[in-house]
Amino acid sequence: MKFGVVVFPGSNCDRDMQDALEKDLGYPVEMLWHKDSDLSHFTTDDCIVLPGGFSYGDYLRCGAIAKFSPMMKSVIEFANKGGKVLGVCNGFQILCESGLLPGALLQNANQQFICKNVFIKTDKSEALQIPIAHGEGRYYADEATLTHLEKNNQILFRYCDEKGKLGGTANPNGSTMDIAGICNDKRNVFGMMPHPERATSSALSNIDGKKVFEILGLKN
Repeated sequence: MKFGVVVFPGSNCDRDMQDALEKDLGYPVEMLWHKDSDLSHFTTDDCIVLPGGFSYGDYLRCGAIAKFSPMMKSVIEFANKGGKVLGVCNGFQILCESGLLPGALLQNANQQFICKNVFIKTDKSEALQIPIAHGEGRYYADEATLTHLEKNNQILFRYCDEKGKLGGTANPNGSTMDIAGICNDKRNVFGMMPHPERATSSALSNIDGKKVFEILGLKN
């Protein structure tokens, strides 16, 4: 498996993602400029990553402009063919804006930018400590969509406390149903607000991000 990391104007976590994938997880990585569109050298066994940041300055709405880039048109085609796509933070917002994932990311409930370590978990995993850094990370979807996501096991991660308890102050942004990450029906497109690439190095005293990549099936 190899990774392609898309670089938009305003991306600020693209090199963090490259470093984590190459140095900590041992994958080959290619940086992909947003004005390019060729993904012919990637197979459906590979993964395209949309990193965190502020694509196009978030001047209209987070991810709303990025979805029109030449590269995103190719990413959408790649995903529709079964290729793996991971969106982190702003990348998650782009995936929702482009229709590859349902729902939307709204302004945090406290209307402030939040940057801190939080805990997330799957239905089966222990609590994992992963950093967040966002102003619009509150996941929202209508009731029908939420019901479908839950019945189809598409809710990948939920915010919790260090003991794994959901809800309350453990939810940093007011996300509906404590949702921190989801996937599509075919389970090849993944989106999450927390930054696993910031928790893959022992030098940072936290390698829980490696477990996130493993849970997503994106680890050697």
